[in-house]
Amino acid sequence: MTPTAAAPAGAAPAQASPSQTLSRGIRALEILAAAPAPLSIAELADAMGVHRSVAYRILRTLEDHSLLVRDDAGKVQPGPGLAVLARGVSRNLQTAALPELTHLANTLDMTAFVAVWDHQDCITLVTVEPRHSGATVAQRPGTRHPINAGAPGIAIQSALTEVEWDRLGTGVPYRPEAIEARRQGYAASHDEVIAGVSSLAAPVRVPGGRPAALAVVYIRSPHGPETVGAALAGSAARIEQQLA
Repeated sequence: MTPTAAAPAGAAPAQASPSQTLSRGIRALEILAAAPAPLSIAELADAMGVHRSVAYRILRTLEDHSLLVRDDAGKVQPGPGLAVLARGVSRNLQTAALPELTHLANTLDMTAFVAVWDHQDCITLVTVEPRHSGATVAQRPGTRHPINAGAPGIAIQSALTEVEWDRLGTGVPYRPEAIEARRQGYAASHDEVIAGVSSLAAPVRVPGGRPAALAVVYIRSPHGPETVGAALAGSAARIEQQLA
């Protein structure tokens, strides 16, 4: 038996190569979550850039864990297992935010949501639409947009000073609007993420974690931005009290 060569003293341990199968499975879920309608196995395989047989094996595993389901036509879509996993993401933040989101959505007649910071993006964590309205803007959980675009990203930046932000080395410039948002307690944007849509957001400081944003989106509203901004800032403060 040939002896295994020892690593040189002080050398960093070799890193395990990433799992291609796991990566492909996650990519399949991302594609399905973003798709406007269920996909056939052939369509999903094309989107993943793999042979249909490879996609089929991955889908069988995901199906076994209820992470996707197939309809009567054999097309696949996200399954109920994903909802179970999603409940565990920032569980305390979701629990504390849900009553405030419901209150904001129904009193302001706007879609209210919490956005969290993921690398260089904002991701919608949980959302509530007003109970009685026919013209609100939909904001689905999992929606992603760059953190340097829109009120939620500005609000998240405003929870930190420019020096603190630069120290994190995100590679994303600190927006001047974050300085004003830090002063007034909320951020505003229009036409930045979705054409014709406005957004207001307040930062939520999460103990031991990165800041999040409490936000609303709307096309038009009878409420002035100062009124909505103050409501967001008040709700954000109550969420922070629940998290403390």
